[in-house]
Amino acid sequence: MRAGVKLAFVSAILIATVVLLFMGTAHAQDIDCLECHEDVVFDSPAHPDVECYECHSNVTADHEGDDLEPLTDEDSCVNCHSRTLREIGRSAHNGEAGCNDCHGDPHQIHEVAHLHSATSAANQIRTCGGCHDTEEMPLELYVTSEHGRAVLLSGLASAPGCSDCHGAHRIYPVENERAPTARANSPEMCGNCHAFLLDEWQTMSAHGMVWTDGEEGPVCVDCHATHDIVDPTTDHSRLASADNCGDCHEEYLTTFRDSFHGKATGLGMSQGAVCADCHTPHKNLPASDPRSSVHPDNLIETCGACHENANENFVAFQPHNDPTNPDDHYAVYIIWVFMTSLLIGVFAFFGIHDLLWLQRSWVGLKRGEFDAEKATDGQWVRRFNMTNVRTHAVIITTFLVLALTGLPLKFSGAPWAQTLMNLLGGVDMARALHRIAAIGTFGYMLFHVGNVAWRWIVKREKGMFWGPNSMMPQPKDVKDFVANIRYFLYLGERPQGDRWTYFEKFDYLAVFWGVAIIGVSGLALWLPDVFTTFLPGWVLNAAHVIHSDEALLATGFIFFFHFFHTHLRPESFPMDTVIFTGKMPLERFKHERPLEYQRLVDNGELENYLVPPPRPRQLRRAYIWGAIALSIGIALAIGIIWALLSH
Repeated sequence: MRAGVKLAFVSAILIATVVLLFMGTAHAQDIDCLECHEDVVFDSPAHPDVECYECHSNVTADHEGDDLEPLTDEDSCVNCHSRTLREIGRSAHNGEAGCNDCHGDPHQIHEVAHLHSATSAANQIRTCGGCHDTEEMPLELYVTSEHGRAVLLSGLASAPGCSDCHGAHRIYPVENERAPTARANSPEMCGNCHAFLLDEWQTMSAHGMVWTDGEEGPVCVDCHATHDIVDPTTDHSRLASADNCGDCHEEYLTTFRDSFHGKATGLGMSQGAVCADCHTPHKNLPASDPRSSVHPDNLIETCGACHENANENFVAFQPHNDPTNPDDHYAVYIIWVFMTSLLIGVFAFFGIHDLLWLQRSWVGLKRGEFDAEKATDGQWVRRFNMTNVRTHAVIITTFLVLALTGLPLKFSGAPWAQTLMNLLGGVDMARALHRIAAIGTFGYMLFHVGNVAWRWIVKREKGMFWGPNSMMPQPKDVKDFVANIRYFLYLGERPQGDRWTYFEKFDYLAVFWGVAIIGVSGLALWLPDVFTTFLPGWVLNAAHVIHSDEALLATGFIFFFHFFHTHLRPESFPMDTVIFTGKMPLERFKHERPLEYQRLVDNGELENYLVPPPRPRQLRRAYIWGAIALSIGIALAIGIIWALLSH
């Protein structure tokens, strides 16, 4: 009997407890929170059936006026998202960012995939950027990247946002080896979207094979960067690729930058060949691998992508040749030694010669030794006919165009090279102008040779190859050189000048040498497929050395020494107009070239050469034209010195 009473009593208590609990819960559910919290707008597609008390678990049914603690993630989200909170607890965001910091207003949370969600691909930029737009990693890098532009401009919801690379909740610092963005893990991270490229890179690339074997080697982020990823086919990306590769392949970057391809692309020629064009971006195998694009069996196809007529000799050209290394190609090395020696020898010889001349001229100017040479009044004499004047005008024009368009390419790394190339309209325009000027150079050379042949063979002129009127070196030139050195050193008188001096003959013959050497080597570089039909490919490497060094020799000699010999020495400064007018004062002629003057007098020919002074308009035109040419030449001379000092 007592046992039955006890059982009934316990049962009554349990039933009462359940009823009370049910009534309390029902009361909580029956309470309309929005009656009190009128300012709250609950519109959360992600939580359509969630009641207030399910998140506000720290609120009691009779909390009227209670001063409650702020709602935490543990209060609200843990009931449904406990696993997610554990992941955040192990991430870089632990204690730094809560659920609402990323997902936004808790009363208006959308599904992650929804376009209006704070964590959608498009809105992640703003959400994550609220904390991560720093000086070290500006948000703009991603916004302007290929991924960011795809999201914001193209509206591609599938384009990668922050969480696609960094993860959603289990986010680790990049230096953490578990982070998907860790350098060693980046291929797999990128491969989530670029699966075919990852497979190709792993199986067909020396870089990918190294990574697959667990060794240190270049991975995606080393070449493509991280947040500022750009389309690799854009001009900017192509032109930057050589420097990217050069971070690891420094030796090859140096030889590439010294080649035409490297110089041209360094100055903005986007269609020029870069590393990936020859080695491919994701199938870059050693040249010894038959599958490699640079394997000897595949070179015609590889080079043929740009050079349609590439042949066996053509592909023997060494794009990474170092002419200073005899082990690369000995013949090219010997040519480099010869050209370098010639360059240094000529510059050293005339440098010393002209410095001695300069100091002697200053002294002579102070003593009044050149008063007669500076006189412009009275009778004038014709020194050059109009054919000579016009030919020289063509020489000046073509030479300056060749120098303006060629020197930026030779000194492509100089601080001024890019500016000058931009002023010329870019590499393509400069190359076109260079070739036009080259045709003009061949033109005036053929005209002059033809004129000499006509005078010698048809007109049978005497003394063209020997005697005082000849440009050929003769014993007197050696005597005059020795006498001049003695004069410079105050050990003797200035030698008696004739029609041509030894340094003028050097200038003249240097044109023949220069046009021949620069012209033929330039044609080989212009038409490589033609020249390699009968010449080996290394000739192109030699042509590059010859053309480059001879061009420096020609421009340097003209701008430093020829300008001094004709215009800038004190007795002629600021300009000798004779080549522009064809005339010079008779008094200057008698003082400067007494032997020629006396010969004309003795032969009774002087009257044939006497002419009136040039008209003011002629002199004005000569000074304007000459000043422009001299200014360009002097500016380029300064550029040469600047480039050599900064190299």
